[in-house]
Amino acid sequence: MAEVHHFQMGLLTPVLSYVMAVLGCGLGLAVAARARASTQPVRRAQFLVVAALAIGGTGIWLMHFIAMLGFDVPESQVRYDVPVTIGSALLAILVVGVGLFVAGYGETTGGRLLLGGLCMGLGVAVMHYTGMAAVHVNGSIDHVPALVAASVVIAVVAATVALWFTVVVNGKLAISAAALVMGVAVVGMHYTGMAGVQVHLRPQQGAISGEPATALLVPLFVLVCVVICGLLFAVLTGSADEEAADDKAVEPV
Repeated sequence: MAEVHHFQMGLLTPVLSYVMAVLGCGLGLAVAARARASTQPVRRAQFLVVAALAIGGTGIWLMHFIAMLGFDVPESQVRYDVPVTIGSALLAILVVGVGLFVAGYGETTGGRLLLGGLCMGLGVAVMHYTGMAAVHVNGSIDHVPALVAASVVIAVVAATVALWFTVVVNGKLAISAAALVMGVAVVGMHYTGMAGVQVHLRPQQGAISGEPATALLVPLFVLVCVVICGLLFAVLTGSADEEAADDKAVEPV
């Protein structure tokens, strides 16, 4: 079994990945809270879609690949399959979106909250292990089943708690606390799962397919940041328009 490093860059990657998880999840949870306050079904759905993009795309997916910058196998190159990497992002956004719609679109109940937390937690896990399937080394990558199970439990429990903060408690402080909890969910799940990674090398039989992490992540990081900033601008603009419409609707005739 080959030697595996998870902190090749020291504390830089875990700290940056946690910050990215908190920022992405904070934006998404704030937008989800805005959706809950909206009285217009179409507007509420739009907000939840934006929340799924923020949480799934930035808080989960981008966090994962920032953390993966610290992943290294000294005896082998590490490359990433681009289509599978993109697919993992889409899965994260889709499953998180399902969870948000379950918990935040209709009337909030305990059952809907638990189901939404389950979906969001599984979204974190699905994204992580699909992303790991995109990793190519000179050999095979296996996972310790017990740590896989533990990572999924961490993700589901913390995601459920974060959703509870969002749909039950009001205010910026609650959203901030929820973002911190969700950040723990994503990062904790990632490193718990990575602790169970085992690499079995084989004799080199040619070049390893895929792209290096740095070549893949830098343009993706810039792209996601631009998209999220654009989405945030659109949401804030939409919020102002909606509030103006509501004020106009209640003006005396």
